[in-house]
Amino acid sequence: MSKKIILTAAAPAPIGPYSQAVLAGNTLYVSGQIPIDPATGNLVVGSIEDEAEQVMRNLEAILKEAGLGFENVVKTSIFLKDMNNFGKVNEVYGQFFTGDYPARETVEVARLPKDVNVEISVIALKD
Repeated sequence: MSKKIILTAAAPAPIGPYSQAVLAGNTLYVSGQIPIDPATGNLVVGSIEDEAEQVMRNLEAILKEAGLGFENVVKTSIFLKDMNNFGKVNEVYGQFFTGDYPARETVEVARLPKDVNVEISVIALKD
């Protein structure tokens, strides 16, 4: 099976020893994305909706670099600092999918990198 590292300047650079995404065969594994603006390298601060929007845009950029889109996503993992934000994040998240939704789990965690409020990772299939 072939393995290809996916890297784009349109999404935040990794902040540790990992890749933005790895394409293994026809499966793309996208690392968890947090609300960092790739243009500035700064965290997006404001509402949880603003943070979730930036996370989804970062995921979108990585998927695009691999020649994919949200329609190719089969699994997502959402990590929230506060489960009370579930509805707000879910609303933003839902705007990026048009149907045939991926499998998903959402969990509340004690802490996320850079003390953000949301992190999302995805797995997608390349046709």
